[in-house]
Amino acid sequence: MSKSIHTETTDHLFEAILSLQNKEECYKFFEDVCTITEVLDIGQRYEVARLLHKGETYATIAEATGASTATISRVNRALNYGSDGYELVLSRLEEEK
Repeated sequence: MSKSIHTETTDHLFEAILSLQNKEECYKFFEDVCTITEVLDIGQRYEVARLLHKGETYATIAEATGASTATISRVNRALNYGSDGYELVLSRLEEEK
């Protein structure tokens, strides 16, 4: 049985994130709540998702991001079979441009 991320604790975390008003506040919060490596890893996965969404190849993405093919494959699986979180954000950011 897989764990659910839907808990009271994560509700509190997401409420805190939603209270952030700009990028600088995000930097401050995430620097306190995560290790530098964790933030960089999350950023790398998001960049992989962004590049996959644009249709880039695994080789191009690996070279551009330094991500392993296993990470790229995991992100691709989330894009195709996940909860549509990446798609939601990527589509909104495209609309804003």
